[in-house]
Amino acid sequence: MATGTTESPATLYAPVSLGLGVIALITTFFLGIFAILAGALAITFGVLGLISKVEVNRVQCCIGLAAGVVGVVLPVSFLFVYTGGF
Repeated sequence: MATGTTESPATLYAPVSLGLGVIALITTFFLGIFAILAGALAITFGVLGLISKVEVNRVQCCIGLAAGVVGVVLPVSFLFVYTGGF
């Protein structure tokens, strides 16, 4: 990698976060455990993208982060509702 280029593994945080967030939203109603896993990864990559020093698409990071949060919270709330809570 040449010095001064924008090619870095950190440039992939935004699209990966967005993709995993969308997967988490889609699998929320069908495969809850996969939605929680994809949502947790979307949250992780979204936060890493927002705090990275490399120029990334912060809008994609925010959307992936929000979708990941919804992808984690919905299956967990379904679990509490249908099993009687704690």
